Amino acid sequence: MQWLIPEQRIRVALVAQAQIQPGESVLDIGCGTGTLTLLIKQTEPEVAVYGLDIDLEILQIARKKSDQNEKTVLLQQGIATCLPFTDETFDYVFASLLLHHLTREDKQQALKEIFRVLKPGGELHIADFGQPRDFVMWLISWGMRWFEEINDNVMGLLPVFAANAGFHPIQETAYYRTIFGAVILIRARKPDD
Repeated sequence: MQWLIPEQRIRVALVAQAQIQPGESVLDIGCGTGTLTLLIKQTEPEVAVYGLDIDLEILQIARKKSDQNEKTVLLQQGIATCLPFTDETFDYVFASLLLHHLTREDKQQALKEIFRVLKPGGELHIADFGQPRDFVMWLISWGMRWFEEINDNVMGLLPVFAANAGFHPIQETAYYRTIFGAVILIRARKPDD
């Protein structure tokens, strides 16, 4: 995948757009092997960083990477549609290349859960497949939309789902052309009370 999608460049841009400050709390949903989770901790060491993934074996790899890099991140098993955290816990939530794996209903539920666990004024940062802007990306995306649950992404529905969950404003901050289709970055804010 790293040869086909500029994942490192996307991750760095995703973390940079958040402008995380010392003392804040961050959740990385669908953290996988912890690459983004550790990048967040490395970028701002004075934050509490949590990683969540459904796969215990993947989390073991993330724990080993965390230990090897001497970074303290809190890793937990769980699912995006039922986050094991109390209301208004996090300043930031990240979802990198996760949402296209979920059904439409699960995408919508996950966004509601993210909204719930964010503090007022907190931000959601998404990197995922999005609506293509040119003919080549449309062709690639047309073929890819039959795999997994990517069609909602290709149709540009992620911002709509985020708005329906309560986020405002919602901004697409970057666009990447990849061999699998368009990848976008989104910043969405939970309004202050």
